Amino acid sequence: MVEHLAEMIIPEDDTPGAKQAGVAEFIDFMVANRVPVSGSRDIRSTADAIAAGNELQNRFIAGLGWLNGRSHSEFGRKFMDCPPEQQTSLLQELAYKAKFKPTTESGRAFFQMMRDYTVVGYYTTKIGLQSIGYPGLRVVWPKMPGCAHPDDPEHANLREPGSSGISSQTRKN
Repeated sequence: MVEHLAEMIIPEDDTPGAKQAGVAEFIDFMVANRVPVSGSRDIRSTADAIAAGNELQNRFIAGLGWLNGRSHSEFGRKFMDCPPEQQTSLLQELAYKAKFKPTTESGRAFFQMMRDYTVVGYYTTKIGLQSIGYPGLRVVWPKMPGCAHPDDPEHANLREPGSSGISSQTRKN
């Protein structure tokens, strides 16, 4: 269900979608390890961090349950068993203010979390970066510049590039 939701948020078009980018695995990892991608919270202790992580996991799982429950009450079946038109209709109620209903507040909070995880997961992959034309980090010099003062005493024990670090003196003994 997570993979399907992520793909609905960032579908494949002229660029690969969330499914091809492996976003579901990212979301699973982040939620399993209690890592938020949005919001702010004053965390001053390990206990606070654990509590925040547990709350995040509980909200995520409850959100998936809410989506299935809402789908069942609207369409008589679980979200994944609905045709694409019904799935889209349900998500649009959560995504667009013009379609908000008072009964969808919990779902909107979950959808926002799901969208945040999806966007962060997608745009931190090679596929996501390529989709926006980001070329990646580029080196602007042909080779790394050397130290301007190689005779400095702090360099006395540095190995030459490519050497094993074993001196000829050590090898003879």
